[in-house]
This record gives sequence, C-alpha cells and structure tokens, in this order.
Amino acid sequence: MTEHSFDLVVVGGGPGGYVAAIRAAQLKMKTALIEREHLGGICLNWGCIPTKALLRSAEIYDHMHHLKSFGLAAEKISFDTDVVVKRSRKVAGQLSKGVAHLLKKNKVTVFDGHAALTGGGSVEVKTKTAVETIKAKHIILATGARARELPGLEADGKLVWTYKEAMVPETMPKSLLVVGSGAIGIEFASFYRSMGVAVTVVEVMDRVLPVEDEEISAFAAKQFEKRGIKLITNAEVKALDKSGDSVTATLNAGGKTGTLKVDRVIMAVGIVGNVENIGIEKTKVNVDRSHVVVDEWCRTGEPGVYAIGDLVGPPWLAHKASHEGVMCVEKIAGLNDVHPMDATKIPGCTYCSPQVASVGYTEAAAKKAGYDVKVGRFPFIGNGKAIALGEQDGMVKTVFDAKTGELLGAHMVGAEVTEMIQGYVIARQVEATELDLMHTVFPHPTLSEMMHESTLDAYGRAIHF
Repeated sequence: MTEHSFDLVVVGGGPGGYVAAIRAAQLKMKTALIEREHLGGICLNWGCIPTKALLRSAEIYDHMHHLKSFGLAAEKISFDTDVVVKRSRKVAGQLSKGVAHLLKKNKVTVFDGHAALTGGGSVEVKTKTAVETIKAKHIILATGARARELPGLEADGKLVWTYKEAMVPETMPKSLLVVGSGAIGIEFASFYRSMGVAVTVVEVMDRVLPVEDEEISAFAAKQFEKRGIKLITNAEVKALDKSGDSVTATLNAGGKTGTLKVDRVIMAVGIVGNVENIGIEKTKVNVDRSHVVVDEWCRTGEPGVYAIGDLVGPPWLAHKASHEGVMCVEKIAGLNDVHPMDATKIPGCTYCSPQVASVGYTEAAAKKAGYDVKVGRFPFIGNGKAIALGEQDGMVKTVFDAKTGELLGAHMVGAEVTEMIQGYVIARQVEATELDLMHTVFPHPTLSEMMHESTLDAYGRAIHF
C-alpha cells in the first residue's frame, strides 16, 4: 500500500469536484482528485452536455418542418437515430478529454479509482492495480447523485429507462411515458416529441415544472400541449406491467384509475445522493434523506471534511456545484472576499421547446416572504427580433420589491431565454433596482429588449405593449 500526502483531496470529478481541484491548485495547494468513472461527472458525460447535443438535433429537425414559412424548401426530411446519438456521445467525449487536460495543466494529481474516507484526514483509494492511502489536511466530497427509483417502478434499462438509457436509444419508440415533469423529464419529453414520438408526461403535482413561477409554468404547459405532448397532472403511476416490447402503466389521476400502453417509460422523479460506500459511517458526517448535511461554507460534521454539489442541498445544478467548489476552496485558503452561496441568485434553466429560465423569487414566494411586489410582463409577440425569428410564443416576467425597487426574481419562457437569464442574474447579484435596469440601454433588435420592457411594465411604463 502506497501513502501520499496532499493539502487537499477532492473525491469526485464532476463540475463541482474538478473545478474545486483546479481552483485549489491555482491557490498553490498540493491537490489530488479521485474519480472512479468519468472526468466531468454525470453532467458532462450523461447529463447537461450530451442532452443539449440531442436537443440541438431536435431543434434543427423542428425547424426543418417549418421551412416553408421562411421561403425555403427541402425534400425527404428525415433523421438517423444512430448518428444523432453518436454526435451526442462525441461531444461528451471531447469535453471529458478537455477536463483531463485542464487538470494536468494545473498540476492536479488524478487517481483513477474508488475512494472511501477512513477517518483522521485519510482516504483510501482502490485503483485497478493497487490500494492507495491519501492523507490530506482538507477533503472535499463531490460524489454527486443518481436517479431516484420508486419501489415497484424501477428502471430495467430496456423498457423502463433512466436518463442514461434515454440518451442512447437504438431506435426511436413510437410512444413514450415520462414520469416526472422537472427539468430532466420535460427536456426528454421535448426531445422525443420533436423526433415524432407520441409523448405523455405524468406529474404528481398540480402543474408541470412545479418549481417555476406558476404563470410561466402555465404558459409553458400550453406550448407543450400545442406541440402535441399530453400532460397529466395530479397523477401517480401505480404500476408498470411489462409485456414483450411494451409497458402498460396504471395511472391514478384525480382519484380515477386508468391504464396507458407505451413502448418505453422514462423515470425522472428526482435524485438521491451518492452517500454509500464512501466511508461516511467512519466519520461525523451527517446524512439527511440521502444528502450530506453542510453549513454555509460546505463544512460537514467531520473536521476537515467538506461536501458540495448534488451530494448536498438544492438547487441540484452543475453551475451551483462549481460555484460551491470555488467558494469552499477559497474559504479553506483563507481568502477575505468569500461569501456564502445565496440560492436565490442561482439561475435555473430548462432546455425544452420553448425554453424556460428563472432566477430568484417567484411571485408567490416573494409574497409569502412578506414582500409587497410590483410585477412586470412582456410577451415575445411584442418584440421585433422574436417575430423575425418566427419565435413569437413566449413571455418575460419580473418581480420587484415595491418598497426598494430591488429585483427579486425574473422568469422567462421562450426562445433563447436560457442565454438571456444571465442579465437578470447579474442584476440579482449586484442588487440592482428597477432604475438600474430602466436606465440600461439594451441593443436593438434583440430578444433582450424584452427584459427592459418587462421592467418598465412593472412600473406602468412599457413602450411597446
């Protein structure tokens, strides 16, 4: 058994882990990173990036069916499932190699193996050829999460899929049931519908995209239904009966029981943290409902041990994990300008069609928190660029504190809103007021002009609507 010594060791090479390791190396810490499977983690290899590659193919395929409205024409429009999937996997592979290069460039020592805490600032790593012991002053757990499974509705990888199987279909099913309408479920529903699959989404809550502002959720639902996606809310899947090459789902919706026969089912009902087999039981690290409990600086109950990303609390997003990784490392390094993460300043993006993006308080949450609010709205149909793009279905909504003018939240649905939201994220970060946004000059013609107009509308000053 070989023993190594480092200032900091990171367990897990996802968007939280590898970013934390690089930042630590930049701060002159002797740093190691342990990854058992793929550098870049689930996000890069089986999540954020490859799904966006799939959705890009779907978006182009969608546009090809509306060429006539742009004065264009094409014959025998089709797709090749194998090539669509291979492109997605190639994109993921390219970026995984990029992460390896960045770690090497920053002189981070990478161990390819499974890690487990052994207590006293020590980590045991089982590689393919040996067992290594790593001693470190600081240990960051970034082991991520996996798809939640419901009893009796477990995925089998053939007829009932998790996100992994959903990303690499051998052929397109004719019909599909998606269980869960969060970001993952809705993105897959959107992709498969674009590729011509008959899609049904079942959601246990009273609306799809339940974490979003209620008005945005309702608008998005109408657009999904307009595209032919069937939405069933206030519903539960009670059983999945497999027969041959199909699945019959037993549904309970509004107290009424019925069945739905489909070719495939995608389970998208949340995540559970990867807390097993990493030695937590040998430490004072606490776990609550599969997620590690941390304080505002990502410190666990075990001195010198930290946890970040999907392993800890919401929001469970790649960019939140990266932010936590940097914050945690900078706190360890003793930097003075470090601040705890504020979840209300973390944007959320769903890359369905139409896209959905948000940051901060929803209108309902702001009122519940005691704020007197002013709300502004602006529709895509009132924006010249949106009309020119043929993307006039959408809306921008802003929520302000009526007393101070501070931007409390922003919510969007429509084309490219996942790119536009960052303007409001910056506004939240710098605690911008309505006057700051009103006095900002937005370029014309752009979709971003709607961000200006929505602000103006909150104060009865909208120009173009």
